[in-house]
Parts: sequence; C-alpha cells; structure tokens
Amino acid sequence: MPLHDPFVVADATTGTYHLYTANEPSVSGVSGVGTMVYRSRDLRDWTRPDVVFRTDAQENLWATEGCWAPEVHKWRDRYYLFTTLHDENSPLPVPPAGRWGTPFQLPNHARGTVTAVSDSLTGPFTVVDPSGPTPPARLMTLDGTLYVDPSGQPWMVYAHEWLQTVDGTMEAIRLAPDLTGTIGDPVFLFKGSDAGWLGERIPAGVPAQLPPYITDGPQLHRAPNGSLLMLWSTYEKDTVGPDGNITGGYVQTYAVSRSGELQGPWEQRRPLVREDSGHGMLFHTFDGTLMLVLHRPFENARGKLYEMGLDGDELRILRRRDDLDGGG
Repeated sequence: MPLHDPFVVADATTGTYHLYTANEPSVSGVSGVGTMVYRSRDLRDWTRPDVVFRTDAQENLWATEGCWAPEVHKWRDRYYLFTTLHDENSPLPVPPAGRWGTPFQLPNHARGTVTAVSDSLTGPFTVVDPSGPTPPARLMTLDGTLYVDPSGQPWMVYAHEWLQTVDGTMEAIRLAPDLTGTIGDPVFLFKGSDAGWLGERIPAGVPAQLPPYITDGPQLHRAPNGSLLMLWSTYEKDTVGPDGNITGGYVQTYAVSRSGELQGPWEQRRPLVREDSGHGMLFHTFDGTLMLVLHRPFENARGKLYEMGLDGDELRILRRRDDLDGGG
C-alpha cells in the first residue's frame, strides 16, 4: 500500500478503519491531485482506495498542487478534511536573513492547509473557502491538524515551514465555531531546535549542528493524567558524508505539555522511531488498543503500525505490529 502521511479514522458505527493519504493515481485509478482513502475491518486487509477529494473538482481554488497530509475529523455531525496545498507560481516575500545568515534563505511560495467538508467519511469533500489556506496566507505552512481545547474551542495546529523561518515552528490559530474561518492571530508553541537531542548522533569532532530545523506532522493526544501530547516529525542529522556535509533521516518524536494547555510550556521527548520514519498519528482500535501509524521510508513510503503504551505522559512502543504488514 503506497501511502505518505497516513491518518486513520476508526468508525465504530460501521466497524471500519479509514486510512487517508494523498491520491496515488497508479493505485486508485483516478488521475489528478487529491486525497484517497483505504478501508479495512482488521488493519491488515484493505480495499482498493477511493478518491474522496480532488483539487480539479473545486471552483476557483487558490492552489491545486500537493494535497499533503490529509486528515479527517468529525465536528458537529459533519466531517472535515484538512490537507495542504501549494502554488509554486505564487511567491511569498523572503524574510530577512537574521541570525542564521544568508545561505539558508530559500525562495518561498504559497503553501497552507485548506479545510473541506462532507456529510460522509468517503466524501466528496468541498473546500469551505477556496480563496486561500486556513492559516494566514502570508505564512508558508503545512500539516494542519484539528485540536479542540477543554472549553470546546477548535484550533488548527500547524507547522510553520523552515523554508520561511529557518528554525521551523509549531503554531496554532483559533477556528470559528463552524471551522470556516479563523479568530485572532497565530500562537507560537515551540521551535524545532528546542529538541536538544537533534545533534547527539553527529560524530565527535564535527562542528555543532547547523540549521535548518524542520517541523512536520503535528497531532495532539490527551493523556489520561491530563497532559497534552503532540506527535511531530523532523530530520535528525547523524551522518557525515565524504564531502563533509551532514545529513540525516526522518524521525518520529513527540512533545509534552504537562500543564495540559495548548500553549504549553512544551517539553521535548526523545524519538519514538528512527529508520527514516515519521509523520505518525495515534488512534484507538475498536478493542481500545492505542496504536501508532506512520510511514517508512520517506521515499516510496509504506505504512507501519505499532502497539503503544502510555504511562502518565511517557509514550512508549510495546511492539511493532509486523503481523499487520500483509506479508510486505
């Protein structure tokens, strides 16, 4: 099953798991940019995917490329799809070089998460505002996810691209009660370089780690003790090539807000999965088991499932569910 940035919805009404990912025409049989969904009763055997969202089916859409990191959330008896689009022909201003210097200032273009709605988990989904992304259009953002705070206020949490910030950040913005717009200004949560372990694997004698620091794939999960967990992904620099350049692989990590508040403060925890893995999310099976799904490797990705344990606010892997790999 080719998939990237997987998101699972366990629908108890039908006893069906829905796994959303970007459309792959060679698999779905439907051409174009969009979102497709695999379905399963047991997390092992899956249907051929159906396409539930297409950019070319939307009227006057501001961007038609990407459709990265689709998520589907139920809100007030309807289903809302968040997916990230971009338009490379719509440049954004390049920010000042700042403390990192000019070598890391790269071209920026319009990118952000849109919100689409449907009455069904299987779509079709229609964008609620085709004129622009949900986060501020002046920001280069991606991977928006829904979080509802204890007061019932919905938020979109998203990653602010390292291409614009150099030190990528996680931010949040309040959503209107019907999810059709935003309220107020973005709120800063944390930055990629806050993860102190990022440079630990660089061999001794190599200069300290340099930017950029990448933030990807936020997903929020409330722990039984009231703490708030955020899964997120980044690139850990751990290899020095023959040319002296430092490279590294994608990793799945997480952060904890012990206050239980979205605004934190956020404590960074050690990676859960390395091996060029990431952009995961947590969900419960129909028997209550906590599971992590992510993709590996970054290129030509496939899904991997892990049975998880949660001790207070400490998330740990109990076992990788290779019995659900379908023999692949």
